[in-house]
Amino acid sequence: MESSGFKQSSDARPQKPRLFRQHWGKLLLLNWPIDKKCLRALIPHELEIDQFGGSAWISIVPFTMWKIRPSFAPPLPGLSTFHELNVRTYVSFKGEPGVWFFSLDAASMIAVWFARTFYQLPYFRASMHLLQKGETFDFTSQRIHRGAPPAEIKLQWTAEDPLPKCHPGTLTWFLTERRRFYSYHRNRVHTASVTHESWPLRNATLHSFDSTMLAPLNILPPDSTPVLYHCDNLPVEISRLKRITDVTESSSILEPAVPKPASLFQKG
Repeated sequence: MESSGFKQSSDARPQKPRLFRQHWGKLLLLNWPIDKKCLRALIPHELEIDQFGGSAWISIVPFTMWKIRPSFAPPLPGLSTFHELNVRTYVSFKGEPGVWFFSLDAASMIAVWFARTFYQLPYFRASMHLLQKGETFDFTSQRIHRGAPPAEIKLQWTAEDPLPKCHPGTLTWFLTERRRFYSYHRNRVHTASVTHESWPLRNATLHSFDSTMLAPLNILPPDSTPVLYHCDNLPVEISRLKRITDVTESSSILEPAVPKPASLFQKG
């Protein structure tokens, strides 16, 4: 395993205050190896791009979130369930493995505003639909955020047999056992911890895939078969955001220009 020397995550739950609780599910991780040189200019140089098998990895992840709530309150009807889609890679800061999001699309105006404002993440409004028939899922997303680069996806997959629990040193562990994310705002890198048990993963079969989600990054669509994982339900807890370092070298980062709250209710 080549992983830039980062620490292995464990199932231990970090003793940090949880700000939000939520569930992720009806989820597909599509993963491709990629030359890390294609990503370097898009990520702060204070973060190390992790590698496995001699390559960095880029992932596209459609899923549904539900039971979203502050740790001290119940879910709010109409605001606690929506679809999401993220484009991500895998990084470390001082040996702490995490996720770097290039973009996050969501079918919730409030969620987009909140995540941009309080987590400094490049969220975008999108029109999304998920149709499930048995174990087969049809997912579509089209970005509708005003001023954002266009991006859309359409795919269909079937969830298959459960996978055994993954172990350190495997690609599955490298791609899934990361208990924090990093974000960037005003020349500073921030982080928040993400607490959950090991992913209950299943194999998946991809029937169709058409995407322009990588186009805003000037990355060509992958021409290899993706590594696939499906997840039915993963309870998650997320901590507050904290600043960890200043950025000393500029990068071509998709920094979220926080919109005014009123603009969220304008169509398009």
